[in-house]
Amino acid sequence: MAKTEILLESGTNEIEIMEFTIYDELYGINVAKVKEIMMVDKVKPMPHAHPAVEGIFKPRDIMLTVVDLPKYLTDRETERHPRDLFIVTNFNMMNIAFRVHSVVGIQRISWRDIQKPDKTLSHGQEGLATGIAQCSGQLVTILDFEKIVAEIAPETGIQLSEIEALGHRERNNSRIVCVEDSVLLSKMVEMALRQAGYENLVQFDNGQEAWNYLSSIKDDEDLMEKVNLIITDIEMPEMDGHRLTKLVKSDPKLKKIPLIIFSSLISPEMEIKGKEIGADGQLSKPEIGHLVTIMDELLARGKK
Repeated sequence: MAKTEILLESGTNEIEIMEFTIYDELYGINVAKVKEIMMVDKVKPMPHAHPAVEGIFKPRDIMLTVVDLPKYLTDRETERHPRDLFIVTNFNMMNIAFRVHSVVGIQRISWRDIQKPDKTLSHGQEGLATGIAQCSGQLVTILDFEKIVAEIAPETGIQLSEIEALGHRERNNSRIVCVEDSVLLSKMVEMALRQAGYENLVQFDNGQEAWNYLSSIKDDEDLMEKVNLIITDIEMPEMDGHRLTKLVKSDPKLKKIPLIIFSSLISPEMEIKGKEIGADGQLSKPEIGHLVTIMDELLARGKK
């Protein structure tokens, strides 16, 4: 059993990837999502579960759902071996174990070295890869674990019912910049914010695109009319959300714009990182109702 540690300095635009294999194919996961690596253990099957859910097990004081990642990815019955491993993850405020065949190691690379997969690889739809990285001369597919979990258990994703629970809301013309690389999550956030009255949205796929836009308008006299608030994810190709936050909050003109980090990676360690680089708010997905409440507060504060 080995615990991982978050070693990266804030805002360097680097990522540590844990490489693992499934049927000899190389995949990766952000180390920030990994809680520990465990030897496989006996799993208790659960009736009526998703076909890719093996069941549950309780290694210590916490109950873990086990996802059969080989089955999920290949749709064939998994050949289970005693040398298989469980990658125990923590994101979206959930602990989930994923069965893999082996763990290769950890590589530190720049987000600039991670490319978004071409849509032709997934028939024009949102695929299961958040990016393709080249590590030590080999291509590594970085999987979208949030999407995997959302497909297995839709109730764990963003819920529009949280917006409905806020009650009647007036239209808000504040211009919101949203930075999110996942097509699925970007659409869900857009739907939720529009339902909450925030219809003046500008959306970008990664931090670099958002930074290019902000850099192009930062000298405009009407800057605060063009951008009233920024919402950014952390994990994104080319430039991550921490690097974007650091650039914005280091700029004498842009630093006045409220910025919220909205990510599945928010943890006590990540909150320290976000605070160090100047984030005005940090929220864990999928707390969309809480996000809207914080947006309301920051925008109201800015008008005083």
